[in-house]
Amino acid sequence: MTNNQEAAQARRWLITGANSGFGSAFARAALAAGDIVIAGVRRPETMAALIAEFPGRITAVQLDVTNAEQCAQAVKNTVEEHGQIDVLVNNAGYGVVGAIEETSEEELRGAMEVMFFGAMRLTRLVLPHMRARRSGTIVQVTSMGGMLSFPGVGAYSATKGALELASEALAGEVAPLGINVLIVEPGAFRTEFAGPSLQSANVIEDYEPTVGAVRAALSGSHGQQPGDPAKAAAALLATLELPELPLRLALGEDAVTAIRGKLAAVGADLDATAELSLSTAADN
Repeated sequence: MTNNQEAAQARRWLITGANSGFGSAFARAALAAGDIVIAGVRRPETMAALIAEFPGRITAVQLDVTNAEQCAQAVKNTVEEHGQIDVLVNNAGYGVVGAIEETSEEELRGAMEVMFFGAMRLTRLVLPHMRARRSGTIVQVTSMGGMLSFPGVGAYSATKGALELASEALAGEVAPLGINVLIVEPGAFRTEFAGPSLQSANVIEDYEPTVGAVRAALSGSHGQQPGDPAKAAAALLATLELPELPLRLALGEDAVTAIRGKLAAVGADLDATAELSLSTAADN
């Protein structure tokens, strides 16, 4: 196969938050598979090492997902330079810990801007190009926290849950147009989530029994989490090769167990209230 043929078959990935954690692992895995990566990062200089390792195959673009102009420019430049975007990975995000009352409106809006509105903005920007070609895949990196929540992570889970449900609707909308949507739900992995990327709200003493332990556990887990981002990236690439793409990909034993527990709990609630639920039908 010639270099031109290889280039023609390579997928073009646009990955946000590509300089660390899952974003970095996804970028490296895509490059190792022979694909081309456009790394959307707030500080392009942080991609220097990976660019040197894969010359001509990866480009860093300045991209703050809360900046509408940068988002539009990144998509425009990528399409102009590479012809298409085959895979969009909305990965940019950070951890937030705090009780609902402890979390300020500014902190909640900030998290939503990055992890929901930013992802939706880029999704809307790439869709016209994918629709025109009747192909493409949008990967939404949420969390097991997109399917469940617990004390201390309400704000974070709210952003991921919003992205989950919007993406579930999106999947039904674009499937007839040849476009795939994959929601990735990681558990605890050795990323910066519980370290430099973790933001903690102001502490209210009354919530220490419920939230204090979660805050301490998250901070204490940094670097000791059970999940390996490189293996998560390998699982993502393997999933993209499946004959029929699933809507969701849970990553990590903790995610699989927790999500199954949530589904069982919802089922139990439905069973416990079924008689009351069904009693609400209007009398004809």
